[in-house]
Amino acid sequence: MRETGNSVVNDHHMGRLTKDGIRIHQTEDFAGMHRAGKLAAHILDQIAGDIVPGATTASIDKRIEEMIVDAGATSATIGYKGYQHASCISVNHVVCHGIPGEKTLKDGDILNIDVTVIVDGWFGDTSRMYVAGKLSRKAERLIQVTHDALMRGIDAVRPGMTFGDIGHAIQTYVEANRMSVVRDFCGHGLGRVFHAPPNVLHYGRPGTGAILEEGMFFTIEPMVNLGRAETKVLSDDWTAVTRDKSLSAQFEHSVGVTADGAEIFTLSPAGTFHPTY
Repeated sequence: MRETGNSVVNDHHMGRLTKDGIRIHQTEDFAGMHRAGKLAAHILDQIAGDIVPGATTASIDKRIEEMIVDAGATSATIGYKGYQHASCISVNHVVCHGIPGEKTLKDGDILNIDVTVIVDGWFGDTSRMYVAGKLSRKAERLIQVTHDALMRGIDAVRPGMTFGDIGHAIQTYVEANRMSVVRDFCGHGLGRVFHAPPNVLHYGRPGTGAILEEGMFFTIEPMVNLGRAETKVLSDDWTAVTRDKSLSAQFEHSVGVTADGAEIFTLSPAGTFHPTY
């Protein structure tokens, strides 16, 4: 269904909209999302070898852009609201939306790389953590908790559950590990668009929010801080950092709701989604 003015038009190939404005996709749409998600995940697999002390985040981004072009795909982020890069690269206390530049990575730096590609009109959106050089014990634990929190959120996905159930699963796990969930940014619906309803919060109460239905596509992308949850956006209007300068980590998958759970569209082809497995 597509809204045009005050009327609603049936648009079969686009699926229908719920009362919350969330699109319900067709069974055949899952294949398109898998193609887009697989390419985004493959690019993040391939870039792992470039994450070394001394590398610049700009050089990493350039290689990501080259891989997108070589695959015959399109970057969703280049030109998005004026953004000019094929990835966001968020180092240490940067929570999200870090802009690639001439900053060089140091031994022990942790970084999130977030890539979104468009393949045949479908958007594949994923991010994961990397380490340059040797990983500190506290950073390793932060990465582990963030990864496991995402997977607990995905485990809560099935028809009849709510978005509050997803957020609750993530929040309770993170806080039980004495870390904090960022509340200023959230996951989102996607498909043939980059961002769509719903907002997928990474905290919440069970049974609240929209009810999950088969055919919903969205990202789950918790950001977890070693310190407090508060963030601030720098003067470039993109880069979000922890207010207390504590380390932050994030993992993101794009998923689709199936009859009995979730399909992950952005699984790592090389099995390297988690950097220390």
